[in-house]
Amino acid sequence: MTTLEKIAQRKDLYSCDVETLGKCKIDSPVHHHEFINEGERIFVSEEESYMRRIETRLGHLPTFERAGPLAKIFHDPAWTRVGIVTAGGLCPGLNNVIKGLVEILSFDYGVKNIFGIRFGYAGLNPAFAHEPLMLDPDTVDTIHELGGTILGSSRGQQPTDVIVDTLVRMNINILFCIGGDGSLRCAGDIAGECARRGLKISVVGIPKTIDNDLQFVGRSFGFETAVAEAANVIRSAHVEAKGTAGGVGLVKLMGRDSGFIAAYASIANPVVNFCLVPEMKFALEGPGGLLRAMENRFAAGKSHAVVVVAEGAGQELIQGEPERRDASGNILKKDIGEFLKRKISEYFKSKSIVSSVKYFDPSYTIRSVPARGTDAIRCYMLARNAVHAAMAGRTDCVVGNLGESYALVPIKLATIERQKIALESDLWRSVMDATGQEYYFAKDAGAQNGARPVAP
Repeated sequence: MTTLEKIAQRKDLYSCDVETLGKCKIDSPVHHHEFINEGERIFVSEEESYMRRIETRLGHLPTFERAGPLAKIFHDPAWTRVGIVTAGGLCPGLNNVIKGLVEILSFDYGVKNIFGIRFGYAGLNPAFAHEPLMLDPDTVDTIHELGGTILGSSRGQQPTDVIVDTLVRMNINILFCIGGDGSLRCAGDIAGECARRGLKISVVGIPKTIDNDLQFVGRSFGFETAVAEAANVIRSAHVEAKGTAGGVGLVKLMGRDSGFIAAYASIANPVVNFCLVPEMKFALEGPGGLLRAMENRFAAGKSHAVVVVAEGAGQELIQGEPERRDASGNILKKDIGEFLKRKISEYFKSKSIVSSVKYFDPSYTIRSVPARGTDAIRCYMLARNAVHAAMAGRTDCVVGNLGESYALVPIKLATIERQKIALESDLWRSVMDATGQEYYFAKDAGAQNGARPVAP
């Protein structure tokens, strides 16, 4: 069952409509731009049969409000004070988004007071005494060339009432929250508290998750850059693996609960022979297990193997370690990379098979580089549409990229559950074809599963 189908079953709890602070009555100062019509909508999916099925359950076609500049806005630019916060782990493109927000606020709307909140939501808690940065087009001029975020970041939620008290004290009426699942949930809590107090404060999110695991927002910014960086690491692992008899290049990539980086990187550089993701349960030993599958590859005359594993894969295989959590409450994953490195080495040694495992863990490397190419463009366009939404009084929403268009998605829907790879999808079928791993897993497992008779 898809996420949208689950929502359709509880349509009393979920809505595709974004909250608004009130009627837009102020003429927009945006020049030389074609305004969109208020009320324009975008279909959630381009698949007609799927949409009709959901329509039957919802009673209407599921659509989101189109993002873009309106002829009338809610917030008066002359009295607008903006806060920008980056929270959670680093991701390529954070500075691009900050730059975009500042430039659109300044050049399109003439907003003068823009505060860069330091070190995540902690910067909105006076207990930490992080003084905000004043941002303008000059201060952000070249920050897109840098990785990370000039504002700093942190994990963990601060007391919502304290955050809102700070916004009131600073007279901030627009808050942009750049973050992933947990950070956007915090933004939703802030928007809810503002609504309870009757405060006219717009809280708008820009989806930042290197794992690409948010719902209804399209591909997250930073993801394409991360995949490109990961593909380069895979190239090095392949060279190392081929450089010795029985060589194994083992690469651990980011992906706590969703293996999109591992999957896309394996397709982007199809020298990978085994791709392991959290969505796919696999055995380690015995017929049909990973170690036997690797042995089958060597037995077939191949001299090397490249294994890509997402950090959240195979967690059930690692026994005896206590559960640990980070500051945001996320369960810290056990080190599947080191675990597999040890188990692979031990297995082939016990079989008297010559082997050498070269282990690569580029997690922090791929997330700390600047965004590039179309990824950088996506950052800027997300920022543009976030500003237009906020100035029009939209709140408790996140900007999503649906096809060639941008839409406003309620935070509650974007964070309803993590997006995961469907093992029946064309994406995963592409991974199977690019790696050929089905052949080696199925060779002596008693089930061919449609595997090809030959493998790369």
